[in-house]
Amino acid sequence: MRKFVPKPLHWERFFCAFIWIWFFQGRRGHLFSSEEWRRRINEKKEEYLQLLSRLVAFPTVSPPARNTRLAQQYVAEYLRNLGMEVDQWEIYPNDDNVVGRWRGTGGGRSLILNGHIDVASVEEDEGWRTSPFTLTERDGRLYGRGVADMKGGLASGLFALSLLKEAGFVPKGDIIFQSVIGEEVGEAGTQACVQRGYTADFAIVMDTSQMQIQGQGGVITGWIEIQSPQTFHDGMRAKLIHAGGGQFGASAIEKMAKVINALQELERHWAVMKSYPGFPPGMNTINPAVIEGGRHPAFVADQCKLWITVHFYPDETHERVAKEVEEHVLRMAAADPWLSQHPPRFRWGGRSMIEEQGEIFPALEVDWQHPGVQLLSRVHEEVNGMPAVHSMSSTVTDAGWLGRAGIPTVLYGPGSLAQAHAVNESVEWAELLQYTQTLVRFIEQWCG
Repeated sequence: MRKFVPKPLHWERFFCAFIWIWFFQGRRGHLFSSEEWRRRINEKKEEYLQLLSRLVAFPTVSPPARNTRLAQQYVAEYLRNLGMEVDQWEIYPNDDNVVGRWRGTGGGRSLILNGHIDVASVEEDEGWRTSPFTLTERDGRLYGRGVADMKGGLASGLFALSLLKEAGFVPKGDIIFQSVIGEEVGEAGTQACVQRGYTADFAIVMDTSQMQIQGQGGVITGWIEIQSPQTFHDGMRAKLIHAGGGQFGASAIEKMAKVINALQELERHWAVMKSYPGFPPGMNTINPAVIEGGRHPAFVADQCKLWITVHFYPDETHERVAKEVEEHVLRMAAADPWLSQHPPRFRWGGRSMIEEQGEIFPALEVDWQHPGVQLLSRVHEEVNGMPAVHSMSSTVTDAGWLGRAGIPTVLYGPGSLAQAHAVNESVEWAELLQYTQTLVRFIEQWCG
């Protein structure tokens, strides 16, 4: 394993940078050309790798979660060393959010850079060729848990701010860097930032998108429960289901089968009647993911619970979609003699899959004509030599929480979804280089 030790920054370098900016910035409008930024980032590759190596070394796997504080303290100290104001607060025990603010001089546009510090879980029997928490470089790729999802994005955001600070950049608008917890298990780290009052004119969620500028659909999970007021012995089943039995009762498991059929009907109806640009037909699914019911073979099942996952389109809200599901299931129940008297109950969402067995990821609808989206697209093309791809993510991220708060937001980060959560997770160094360069150029023009 290589040792990534950053070189010290001497006052002479800052002085030279100041003189260069004072003389040239007014003429060119930028600190450096795109090629000069590329050269500087390449020269500082060892510093970047040292930063990413340190982030990967923190085993912030979720689940089990409750393990991010040391990593967040490292991020907080990095931001403080850049002269940023730092806000660190506890969301769950040993899981903190960190927000750094680089205050602008005024009159400029503000920006949020958002990412999550938690990574996918690592199981003992997974066939990792190297330690998942040791950054390894091989054939132009970097390996380690989280390099694609999404500590590579976090490292690029932090390093972009460091490069700008070293170059003497002075923003007019505030730059807000958010390192949040809990995204992997639907915990509301980003929602907590919104509730704490952090807002901006534009936001980039640096999560996995292979450097495509994306919106996303949404997800909500819910529990549907059927409960019988009576518990019948198995010997009573004949009296519940045969003519003349005289007992008004039912198996909750068998009644849940009717609920599942109703959900499948609604899913097919949505596939025919709903669509959204950028998504293939039928992406708005209803998945009956987990079922629990009954108590013992000697009894008729008096209780059954179904855990469902509902995907919806960017022009919908989770509240409206949940209401549609409830209304359809209850119409079916109203036509059933027993369910009409004992209708299903619903519990939707939650702030944590760990604490509440529920989650919400709001959808993100992108205004492709927004000045932030247009500028990011131009900078991407300038840096990467090809037009930016505008698309819709096939997964969900925290971007929806920022969009729901009224902040114009895009999902734009390095790494591919094929590598996210994968054994031997990896990302190309060239992609991280291009992403960091794009961030630097965008921040310089958006906030400067």
